[in-house]
Amino acid sequence: MDNGQLKSAVRFPSVPAGYKQTEVGVIPEEWECGKLEEYFSFISYGFTNPMPAVEHGIFMVTAADINEGRLQLATARKTTEAAYRTLLSPKSKPKKNDILLTKDGSLGRLALVGDEQICINQSVAVIRPNERVEPTFLKLLLESPRYQRKMLENAGGSTIKHIYITIVNLMSVGIPLRREEQRAIAEALSDVDALLGALDRLIAKKRDLKQAAVQQLLTGQTRLPGFRGEWQVKKLGDLLRVRHGRGQREIETSNGKYPILATGGEIGRTDTAIYDKPSVLIGRKGTIDKPQYRDTPFWTVDTLFYTEIEDSAHPKFIYYLCLTIDWHSYNEASGVPSLNASTVEKIEISCPDIAEQVAIADMLTDMDAELGALEQRRDKTRALKQGMMQELLTGRIRLV
Repeated sequence: MDNGQLKSAVRFPSVPAGYKQTEVGVIPEEWECGKLEEYFSFISYGFTNPMPAVEHGIFMVTAADINEGRLQLATARKTTEAAYRTLLSPKSKPKKNDILLTKDGSLGRLALVGDEQICINQSVAVIRPNERVEPTFLKLLLESPRYQRKMLENAGGSTIKHIYITIVNLMSVGIPLRREEQRAIAEALSDVDALLGALDRLIAKKRDLKQAAVQQLLTGQTRLPGFRGEWQVKKLGDLLRVRHGRGQREIETSNGKYPILATGGEIGRTDTAIYDKPSVLIGRKGTIDKPQYRDTPFWTVDTLFYTEIEDSAHPKFIYYLCLTIDWHSYNEASGVPSLNASTVEKIEISCPDIAEQVAIADMLTDMDAELGALEQRRDKTRALKQGMMQELLTGRIRLV
């Protein structure tokens, strides 16, 4: 093949009809590429001086109070109205439809200000969109992976990272010229956000219900229908035997059938199981307050106890029971938290007969399954939103 044939055989990607190449990539011809500062009338960050804190007053929003695309006012402290009026300049008092951006610590989180009266500290930047852009659209644009990545790439600071507003305002963005298209995109993505918010609230409610059920059922305060007998006070050692995990190096393989477990979860694979029956796993060192449950073969390392459950106890019931124990009250170390096997076996608990254990465990398992299904639906919805953002905020899919 000569050079002429080679050149004719090579095909370079071309810009589709109706689109153009810009600094931010390929965007529709009806969109424009400009600096972020062209789309807002004001950018700054909040107060740096100490403010009085009170139980009831005006919310003081920090970076920690912005998450999941919205303000989390339940975590925010409050200050007095007098301090709000006299100690703060306008830059610390966001208005409705201002965009908040976390610039210190947890970087790049965004929220849109609504009707709530708030003030912000220096960890939060405030962006006030101008008449060229819909506030919700601009907030969603800055949440998209492309611009999140760009902001993080430009962050400075050696120990604690910071987003510099003097750099952010020069960031190039691709934006539809028509406000109607901006609104259409914002509405489509906001509908998904509303669904995510509803799922988050439902999950929180179900978690609270499960926590209440755990507290009531595992203390005998509430009994399931058909059960009346007295619960017996026993030691955990009457119901299980605590066993030590072992090293992983001699048994770890690249494609093992069974997980090697530590306090933080799976850390490797092995073809040899240390135990192959249902078991409750309890942290021996480090994370001692997060019991795990396994009903498939596994291997554990020395920082994680596993348990052999007696026939008089239901393994899943024991797991839920272990969730109610204050493990740190049995800590035997001044540095890294540690548990002793004999100490665990001496812990006293109240326990019903095996039939009631099974009934309680089945009910709580059903609640866990419902929670898991909701969380899976939320995760799929989040993935859907990410895909929609990728298509809509780059103009690959047009709504108008």
